[in-house]
Amino acid sequence: MDTSTFFSQMALELHEQPTAEDTIERITEYAKVATGCDDAGVLLVHARNQIETASATSARVGEAHNLQIIHDEGPCLDSIEGDAMYLSPDVSVDGRWPKWGPAVADLGIRSALSLRLETRSRRYGSLNLYANRFNAFDDDDLAVATIFVRHASVGLANAHNEEGLQVAIDARKLIGQAQGILMERYDLDEDRAFEFLRRQSQAHNVKLRHVAEWVVQHRGSPEASFAETVSAGASTNNVPTNSASTNSASANGRARD
Repeated sequence: MDTSTFFSQMALELHEQPTAEDTIERITEYAKVATGCDDAGVLLVHARNQIETASATSARVGEAHNLQIIHDEGPCLDSIEGDAMYLSPDVSVDGRWPKWGPAVADLGIRSALSLRLETRSRRYGSLNLYANRFNAFDDDDLAVATIFVRHASVGLANAHNEEGLQVAIDARKLIGQAQGILMERYDLDEDRAFEFLRRQSQAHNVKLRHVAEWVVQHRGSPEASFAETVSAGASTNNVPTNSASTNSASANGRARD
């Protein structure tokens, strides 16, 4: 697919998303395709200048964002308030972020590219791209990313309302709660817990948020399954009746694949 066709398709699909949450998720998915990066995430500035992760393609993206907030430094934060774009070919030795760089390198991230999400009337936050290799982003990637973030900003602006953005942020918090439950119950690390939730979402064609909500609601019932919930007459929050069990055998077996 040529570049013009790719961006036309992306613009149409972003416009067709029913909620701001869906739009933000599609932005991160398209970002990986556009630049060939390994992970992508969106940081949003919302009420009272709070900054939180609204979408992430893996658990480590959320952790990389949180490390910036903890250390009060990093390209994602700088791109919101400083220049519109920050590139780090090797985060581990980047003198601009002496605390964040080595910490995020421990997550396996070697290169980072952050770009501001904005329109003429508002700054929404930043789009952040991560790669597992040094010097991952060349001039062509920068050019594509610059065009991409403009389309993404317009798509976000069209879908934007404060309530919608808050829903997206709340969904990320719910996913984090579900990860914590799975990590404690089945002795999983953060990445495996996230991948388990994501596989359930993809396998049964439901939003990741709905799977996370189910896990949180059934945290006191380790042997519960989606099917059992349906047979008992309880709400499944849009999880299909043929969804897989989240009992210990299912979680341990799948999350450790």
